[in-house]
Amino acid sequence: MDTAMSLLRSAFPWIFFTALASTSWKTAAIAAAVSSLVIVVQKRRAGTGWEDLILDVGTLLYFVLVAAIASVSPHSSLQPYSGAGSHAFLGLVAWFSIAVRKPFTMAFAKRSTPKEIWAEPRFLKVNMTISTFWASMFIITAPLIALAYHATHKGLDATLVQLIGMAVAGFLTVRYAAHARAKAAAPAAGNSAAA
Repeated sequence: MDTAMSLLRSAFPWIFFTALASTSWKTAAIAAAVSSLVIVVQKRRAGTGWEDLILDVGTLLYFVLVAAIASVSPHSSLQPYSGAGSHAFLGLVAWFSIAVRKPFTMAFAKRSTPKEIWAEPRFLKVNMTISTFWASMFIITAPLIALAYHATHKGLDATLVQLIGMAVAGFLTVRYAAHARAKAAAPAAGNSAAA
């Protein structure tokens, strides 16, 4: 439950942006940037390390950038492609987290995993793989989202592409995490049977 709440809290800026973007791109971006800043400050005050804030800081940077563009050019031709831009940016953030060997999914995994497992190579490997699913999904769907919008000029089509990409990454995450847990439990079951 704690992991689900952490995921939901990290998604608040995206929810604000999506909910407000149809009325005012600038207002939506500013609200998302402010909510991102609040989340980063709250997590830092709660003792969360910077390595576990890669996604949150990336989200903050994205919305500060979008707010700046929307403020300078409220009717920018980039506005309809902000969904594609967000996926491309999140993909870069996710790949950065993998490159520095601090996969962004570790921040969420730590909420449901005992602390003594965090230093195990297996924990890093599982999170590197899961973060790779998400990084790949973001990068693959970014141009598809842009193409869907460009072809139809309907935000709904672009949103559908986003949801399908996220569903695929979510499915792979759940399947791989279950596989990793079963694989980790197998030697323990063998040891207790031998005893």
